[in-house]
Parts: sequence; C-alpha cells; structure tokens
Amino acid sequence: MTTVRTFGHLPDGRAVDEYTLANGRGLSLRAINYGGIVTALHCPDRHGQPANVVLGFDNLTDYVERNPNFGTLVGRYGNRIAGGRFELDGEPHQLPLNDGENSLHGGPGGFGKRFWAIEPLPPQADGSVAIELSFVSEDGDQHYPGKLDVTVRYTLTPRNVWRIDYRATTTRATVVNLTHHGYYNLAGSGSALDHELTLHASNYLPIDANLIPTGIADVAGTPFDFRQATRIAERIRQGDAQLLTAKGYDHCFVIHRHEPKALAEAARLHHPASGRTMTVATTEPGVQLYSGNFLDGRLRGSSGQAYRQGDGVCLETQHFPDSPNRPEFPSTVLRPGETFQSTTVHSFSTD
Repeated sequence: MTTVRTFGHLPDGRAVDEYTLANGRGLSLRAINYGGIVTALHCPDRHGQPANVVLGFDNLTDYVERNPNFGTLVGRYGNRIAGGRFELDGEPHQLPLNDGENSLHGGPGGFGKRFWAIEPLPPQADGSVAIELSFVSEDGDQHYPGKLDVTVRYTLTPRNVWRIDYRATTTRATVVNLTHHGYYNLAGSGSALDHELTLHASNYLPIDANLIPTGIADVAGTPFDFRQATRIAERIRQGDAQLLTAKGYDHCFVIHRHEPKALAEAARLHHPASGRTMTVATTEPGVQLYSGNFLDGRLRGSSGQAYRQGDGVCLETQHFPDSPNRPEFPSTVLRPGETFQSTTVHSFSTD
C-alpha cells in the first residue's frame, strides 16, 4: 500500500509530500521529496511491536535548516573528496568546500538538499510496493561536469526487505558515488552503541587529520575488527589514534566479495533487547561505518529525544572516499553511453 500526505512547504513555496509504503507485514517506510529523505522506517520486534528505527525530524523546517544528513540521498559524490579537487581526463575540477578543506557528500548543494520528483509505482506481482525518485543535476552543478540524470527506487517486499536501486547517466565524463545516509537505531530510542555489529571486511581505510584515507590496512588486532559480532561500544572509547582522530568510527571498510558487481552481504546489525536484526547487502565495494560522532544533544528528533553521539549508526554502502584522487581505488568515473547502477538491500528480521 502507498499513501501520500503534505509534509510542509519549502521557503520558495513548493509543497513537499510524504509518501508512505507499507508491505502489510509490519514494515513501513516514509519518504519526502526534499532530499529523497526517509523520515521514518518502522519494523517489528520479536513480539511484533513496531518502532521507528531511523533518526529523523517531525517537520520540514528542521530538515531544511539543520539536518546532519538524517535519511538523505547523497550525491553526486558520497563521502569526502580531498581539497574538493580532482582531475579527470587531464581537466582539473574544483568543487565547493563544506567540510573544512574537503568537499563532503556532493558539497553544500548536494542531493540531500534538492527537490526530487516522486512517482508511486503499481504493486508488483509478489506484493512488493515501490516509489521511484528522479532528479536532474545540470552540467556544472556544484562544479561537477556533465548533466546527470538520476533515478532511485525504494521497494518494500513482503519478506520485510527494503531495497534501494540507483541508476544514473551523464552527458560528459564525471564522477559518481551515490548512497543513502540513514542513521539506524534498532531499539527505536536511546543509544545504538549497545548494538552488535558484524562487518564482512578484513580491511579498512585509515584516515588522516582531515578524515581522508591514507591507504588500506588490516583490521586484525585493531578496534576495527568486526568480523565477529561485537558491541559497537566495546572498543569505541579505546585510545586508538584512528578513533581519536574521527572522534569515534567514521571509516570505510572493504567488503569481502567474490564477484565485483554482485550483491554481497556487507553488514549485520543486531539489537539483543528487541531481537531486531538488519542485514545489509550491496553491489558497492565499501561500507562507511559512522557512529554519529557529531551529535551533541542540540537536535531533537521526531520522538522528542535529544540526539547524542551514538544514538544512531550509519552503514553507508558506497565507493571509497577520495577515489577520484586515488587510482588504486575502484573507479567512480562515469562516461556518456554508460549507466551507473547500484543496489543495496536491507533485510529486517527478529531472533
């Protein structure tokens, strides 16, 4: 089932609608035109009681004025590009800076701050429900080359799966790294640091003082080893230099995979008290673990909770940060005639 209601109006007067998808099995998702933001995601616990498991606001003004990327679609380039600079086919490009010396999540006018067209799709034969979001980023938008046509599909299946399918084409060679920036808390409130996290990754990307990757390192013997289920809180306060630099976890992990572009399980997040589990599979090479390090209690969520560090955990499936400047990383270059395609699947279950 898909329903729609008015969520608010942008400063320029445009109406923003909120679409609700419900699969009839306890999983429901709400999304708005502004930023493609997922404002709520309800799923049941082991007793069948639903809770909203993503951080967000109950009003459009907060999303427009003070949103730290709660639930946004991110582009053109998710994560950081060092100095906001890259060279493509011998041509230099300087992007606007919005994260100290870096360009972050597409710059100050990234996709999470733009108006997306949303179209509800007919129910599928298996009972799945979906909406399709579309946006055109003009040539030179945020100083990126090429006109980029983007479509993103949110699908809920009867098996309590939320699937995101991304697709983009360009008129000029450009770089693309699309992702979704959900902050998850499977308890529905309180801290997410008591969640157990598994990451199918033997390597991660250490960072410098500007949070830019310096290379690839082994997770063995470090606080970044989540190959076995581990409480996030267990090692986050250790005096590890990488944790001190990021003020917690804000690192990309290299996903184990046998086929480069096939769906591979990347992460498993489990909340023992409620029994809720979210498993994340993706076609992307990496997953960024972010522990909500900059939440400081000044933002109040839709439930009235003041959000603090660790109240939400991000698992952003994506290509690696600063890839346009790192030829040894998987390429994010998209050329005319090619199609960017990416899929991430969130599966919800209980123990």
